Amino acid sequence: MTITQLKYVLAVAKHRNFTKAAEKTFVTQPTLSMQIQKLEDELDILIFDRSKKPIELTAVGKKIVNQAKNIVNEADRMQDVVDQEKGFIGGEFRLGIIPTIMPTLLPMFLKTFIVKYPKVQLIIEEVATHEIITKISDGHMDGAIAATPLYMDIIKERPLYYEPFVGYIPEGHRLFNKERIESNDLDIHDILLLEDGHCFRDGVINLCKSSKMAKDDSFQLESGSFETLIKLTHEGLGMTLLPYLHTLDISKDQKKYLRFFKEPSPAREVSIIYNKSELKLQIINAMYDVIAGIIRGAIRFQDVKIISPVK
Repeated sequence: MTITQLKYVLAVAKHRNFTKAAEKTFVTQPTLSMQIQKLEDELDILIFDRSKKPIELTAVGKKIVNQAKNIVNEADRMQDVVDQEKGFIGGEFRLGIIPTIMPTLLPMFLKTFIVKYPKVQLIIEEVATHEIITKISDGHMDGAIAATPLYMDIIKERPLYYEPFVGYIPEGHRLFNKERIESNDLDIHDILLLEDGHCFRDGVINLCKSSKMAKDDSFQLESGSFETLIKLTHEGLGMTLLPYLHTLDISKDQKKYLRFFKEPSPAREVSIIYNKSELKLQIINAMYDVIAGIIRGAIRFQDVKIISPVK
């Protein structure tokens, strides 16, 4: 039994296809198949049911895969120990970023990070929070940037910054003439929301639940982007809430529609998250330092109230 064989097993379990697994592990399909067959012969069991399309794990195969993840992770951890001892920061790092953070945060830190750590090969993916949790838990993602807290035992969270919510209120709206708004001003029926699946949406809903004007029945008009929500506000369909960093990119003419909250301002906690095994911790620490250093100059709010993304 070899670590390479176990990695091949994990690749097939993930992709449920020998050809695709071979492509992802950069070997020929016959080589991958032969190595898995040798492992099955050695253990005297079948890991995969090849009669199914797509391929499925057998009952014992599922147990083998769970154990293989632990073994491969520990093997990778040994390399991490060596890298940290040598002070080496490099290698492949698979990073997930949730959609409401990626467009604003990534351009702020990516170039700086690449220049400072040229030996790190970043593979960046825009992913929803629930998928990030699954991929980190399964070892298919090394780390992510997401709204927290997530309350997951297997995941460690290291807060990067606290991003205030900001109102975007068009002329003619009942709150347009207020210099500062409060949570109690909000009405869930009056707020344009992101579509279901976005944790920022969940934070807004939780914020509205604390408002005296909030009701039980849900609002129906939803969208997948902040840009669309902004356009809809100018059609007289309501107001919306934006994360602070997103407001830095709107036009000068649009800034007159921004309304900040009275302190403490409702805000979301944004963290770099990773598996409790702490694989590739040296890269995680380097990324944390770069992002935290840049973000301090962009967000200067001190008095905030954290709104959980969890319903």
